[in-house]
Amino acid sequence: MGKRILFFLLTNILVLTTIVVVWSIISTYFGLGGIQDGSGPYGINLLSLAIFSILVGFAGSFISLAMSRWMAKKMMKVQVLDPNENLSTAERQLVERVHRLSRSAGLMHMPEVGIYNSKEVNAFATGPSKKRSLVAVSSGLLQSMDDDAVEGVLAHEVAHVSNGDMVTMTLLQGVVNTFVVFFSRIAAIIVSNFVRAEMRFIVQIVAIIVFQILFSILGSIVVMGYSRYREFHADRGGADLAGKDKMAHALRSLQNQVANMDDRTDDSAVQTLKINNKGGMARLFSSHPPLEERIRRLEAK
Repeated sequence: MGKRILFFLLTNILVLTTIVVVWSIISTYFGLGGIQDGSGPYGINLLSLAIFSILVGFAGSFISLAMSRWMAKKMMKVQVLDPNENLSTAERQLVERVHRLSRSAGLMHMPEVGIYNSKEVNAFATGPSKKRSLVAVSSGLLQSMDDDAVEGVLAHEVAHVSNGDMVTMTLLQGVVNTFVVFFSRIAAIIVSNFVRAEMRFIVQIVAIIVFQILFSILGSIVVMGYSRYREFHADRGGADLAGKDKMAHALRSLQNQVANMDDRTDDSAVQTLKINNKGGMARLFSSHPPLEERIRRLEAK
């Protein structure tokens, strides 16, 4: 799920910032006003700003959702496996395994299945809906895990699709975006009031970008907290689909990969595994809870 959330958050920040900046330039150039009409503190119309923030916040979130599958394919260079084409035995088994788990989860539309070339041991699921989802695995995962562990990983990712996690995440991100847009505009307007009138517009635009990125990063703490909660839920769903033993075996296999990894390495191929071992403040920005905790909760199920 880490890749899925990373793509979504990155796209969301870019889309949200673009919408707000473009709208700020257009509204100022054409004198549309509305937000700054002098009716409130610092000339801010709080009701207009709240409505604007809700519309932009949820628009940015849903645009990010719509782009999630496409962006994942492009960034990770995922090779989508078409079951109607000539596939290798291993590729066909992978597609059939994902489709079997999907049918067991009650999905009416089978996810796209893909492989991306990477040494990292990882898999992710993404997509705007259950009808248009993607389950992708790294070549490193297929090479380093046995069949039971792969089954557990795939069941976990299919559970994410079945649970509708991306849509739920989108709604949460829309709420976070609303607060980000609202408070970043207020902060930018306040800051711009401390400069000369001829510089006010440029300062406000720059301040909007800075505050929006800053508040988006802080808002991601909330999103990542929810992501960690959904990981436990997907582990339970994966156990229901593949069996508790296979799901636990998959988590232990990941744990062994982490244990055998040299912590001093700078190889980016292993960073997805290291995300599970973050401590201190860094853990607030982790999309995954510690593997030890995931295994403990699964075994207590």
